[in-house]
Amino acid sequence: MNRWLSDRTITHLRTVTDRPDLSGSKYRLLGALGRGGMASVYAAEDVELGREVALKITLTLDPDGSLAERLLREARILARLEHPGIVPVHDVGRLPDGRIFYVMKWVRGRRLDEMLPEMPELDARLRIFERICEAVAFAHAHGVVHRDLKPQNIMAGQFGEVLVMDWGVAKVLRESDIATAHQSTQTAQDTPFTQDGTRVGTPGFMAPEQARGERESVDARTDVWGLGAILHVLLHGSPPGSPVESARGSVPRPLRAVLERALEHEPSQRYADADALAEDVRRFRAGAIPSAYREPLLERAGRVMWKYRTPVALVLTYVLMRLLLLF
Repeated sequence: MNRWLSDRTITHLRTVTDRPDLSGSKYRLLGALGRGGMASVYAAEDVELGREVALKITLTLDPDGSLAERLLREARILARLEHPGIVPVHDVGRLPDGRIFYVMKWVRGRRLDEMLPEMPELDARLRIFERICEAVAFAHAHGVVHRDLKPQNIMAGQFGEVLVMDWGVAKVLRESDIATAHQSTQTAQDTPFTQDGTRVGTPGFMAPEQARGERESVDARTDVWGLGAILHVLLHGSPPGSPVESARGSVPRPLRAVLERALEHEPSQRYADADALAEDVRRFRAGAIPSAYREPLLERAGRVMWKYRTPVALVLTYVLMRLLLLF
């Protein structure tokens, strides 16, 4: 038997999706902020506290509850990741039509990919990259892997904050850590969208094991590859493997070594986690040698001489004067 929806039903669904009914809640709808494959995000006012927030709401009605479970799980993951670089969750609720929503901070700012043309300085781009790594490292320390790191999921706020967004496909390495009395017995690892052979992520920013659909191989080093892909964009203007790269000038060899280690094909050859990657970037910015870089002997000698150029110059001057006196 063929099933179809009438024009009236389709119009109604579009209306409730485009303008959700928040009656009975403490929130007043202000407008739409964005729309993804699973949910839409709206600006709203918390009338009790008098603050503006963002609401993430499932796009459609959810007869089997899978979308609701996925959105609630994302909210629970964010709720346990209390870090300045991860958007905080304030509340969860249900609309009169049964759809689930959660409430989070309204981040006013721009995406990283939109900001890049205005950041010509290498140091400015690396400072933002460090902030991204710090947020992801915090998640790794709490057993959470993002799995969809890309410039479009990084927001820079009006006052210098840098936030890693969209944790909807995150993998929890210890699923019991987010278990609650209301959570179903079906875990994220058992849901259809994360079964082996299913690719989760964005082309161009997926680690090789992600692209092959190897769910069991995904861990913190998978995010390291995603961070490496972001770093590649910051340095070259495009993700790894793209035939088009902008002319940003040559990348210093130590920094190139950091990038290459983050993008190693084999996970065992990459940095162990985001914190290790961030540390090497910090070392480069401080003028030290990253662990990924094997410095040639002559280059090391030149660097040491430049670092101690004043005492070296004094010693050379003294030796020269002694030679002149002798001859």
